[in-house]
Amino acid sequence: MENIEEKFLELNSYGVAGSFQSPEKYAYMIFARLKNKGKIVFPVYPALQELEGQRCFKNILEIEGPIEALSLVTPPRATRAIVRQALEKGVKYIWMQPGAEDDEAIGFCEENNIHVIHHSCVLVWMSRLWR
Repeated sequence: MENIEEKFLELNSYGVAGSFQSPEKYAYMIFARLKNKGKIVFPVYPALQELEGQRCFKNILEIEGPIEALSLVTPPRATRAIVRQALEKGVKYIWMQPGAEDDEAIGFCEENNIHVIHHSCVLVWMSRLWR
């Protein structure tokens, strides 16, 4: 049976929330890797209107249409707010990057049947699985 990390990376549509101010930012790296793999990716960052010619959303609820998963590279306080939006949006998988984790947000996901990954780096898993 595959693990949750592998399942997360097999999905097709993602929101990535975090700072995209430069290509060295982890959210930017995750966004780029997912796009390069042919995934549908929606950047979420209130301070930008556009990223690489693509609309950047102020929050998860602005994204038109369904998204299957979220990668969060956000401060814990923002993570708590985003997981609530994710429930409303119908997101089933959330990956909280190291530093984005929050016990309250993790508990919220678990209580609401959202698969949550934390204390693990999605970029490491991408490198393992997408050589």
